[in-house]
Amino acid sequence: MISAINVIQEQGTNAIGLSRNDYRGAPSSLCQGCGHNAIANQIISACYELNIPPEQIVKFSGIGCSSKSPAYFLGRSFGFNGLHGRMPSLALGALFANKHLRGLGVSGDGDTASIGMGQFKHLLRRNLPFLYIVENNGVYGLTKGQFAPTAEQGLTLKKQGVNPYEPIDICLEALASNATFVARSFAGDPRQVKELIKAGLMHRGIAVIDIISPCVTFHNREGTLHSYTGGKETESPLHEISFVPRREEIVLENFSEGQIREVRLHDGSVIVLKKLSRDYDPTNRSQALCMLADEFNSGRLVTGLIYIDPDRPSMFDAYNLPETPLNRLSEDRLRPPRQSIEKVNALMF
Repeated sequence: MISAINVIQEQGTNAIGLSRNDYRGAPSSLCQGCGHNAIANQIISACYELNIPPEQIVKFSGIGCSSKSPAYFLGRSFGFNGLHGRMPSLALGALFANKHLRGLGVSGDGDTASIGMGQFKHLLRRNLPFLYIVENNGVYGLTKGQFAPTAEQGLTLKKQGVNPYEPIDICLEALASNATFVARSFAGDPRQVKELIKAGLMHRGIAVIDIISPCVTFHNREGTLHSYTGGKETESPLHEISFVPRREEIVLENFSEGQIREVRLHDGSVIVLKKLSRDYDPTNRSQALCMLADEFNSGRLVTGLIYIDPDRPSMFDAYNLPETPLNRLSEDRLRPPRQSIEKVNALMF
C-alpha cells in the first residue's frame, strides 16, 4: 500500500488519485496581486494535501470581492453565493440537511462584521462544523473602497475622509461568541494560511480564520502622479474607464514563531504582525482574550491559532440526527404514520 501511494504521489496526484488541477476553479477575475487569490491557492493546496474529494465539500459565500472567491477553487464542488451577510443561515441549513458534507465559507470583513454580524455570532454559538474564512482587507472593495467595520481608526481613504471609529476585531468577536476554533493569518504567509485551513477543515465544530488580505486597489498613496487622485487631476478623459495596475502579491519570508514583523502594503502604509510563539496555550480561552486585547491596544495583529476547544459538542451532537442525511430520507420515513397523527390530535382536542 505504501509503495502504491508513493507511485501515485510521484505522478503528481494525492493519495486518492487526484491532481492539484482537480481542486482548481475558474480563472480569477479579482485584481492582480489581491490577497484573496493567494488564499484561494492555499485552500486548493490544503484540500489536495488532506486528500478530501472536492465533491465532499460544499462552498458558501455572501456578497463582496471575497465572496467571489469560491468560484476560483474547488470547481467540482457545489457552491452557493447568497445574499449580503446571509451566508451563515445558508450553510447551517445545507449542512444540517447532510451532516456528512464538509462546509467551507468565504466571507469579507464587511459581509461578516457589518450586515452579517448577527448571523455570524449565532452561527458560532451553535458550533456548527464549518470552516468560516474571513478575507479581511478593511474596505468595501466591490463598492469602491468605503471604510469597512474592521478599518483602523484614523485611516484616510480617497473620497472617504478619515475613519473616526474604532475597528471591530473579528477574532475577539469570535471568542466572545464561544467559537471553538479561532485563528488569524496574513495572506502573504502562505504556509501558515495553508496549515490553519487544514486544521480548520478537520475541526469538529466552528472554525473561524480571520485572514488579513491587502487590497491592491483602494489603499493607494494619495497625491502622487500614479495615484487615483493625482491621475484624476491631470487627465483629459475621452470616456470613463477604470484601470487597476498589476501588483505583486505580498509574501513574507522566514516569519518565525514569536517574531514581530512590519509589512508595507501597496499604498505605502504599514501593518504590524506578530506570530504566536510555541509556549502559547491555545486551549486557554481567558489567556486568548487577554492576549487579543493587549495586542489590539498595541496596534498589532497577532497571527496563528489563537484558541481551540476540540471537546465541546458540535451542533450535530445536540440533535438525534439519523445516519442517513435528512435530504436523502424517503417520504415514508419523513411522514409520520396516521396513528401518530391521530394520537397527537386526541391529546390536543
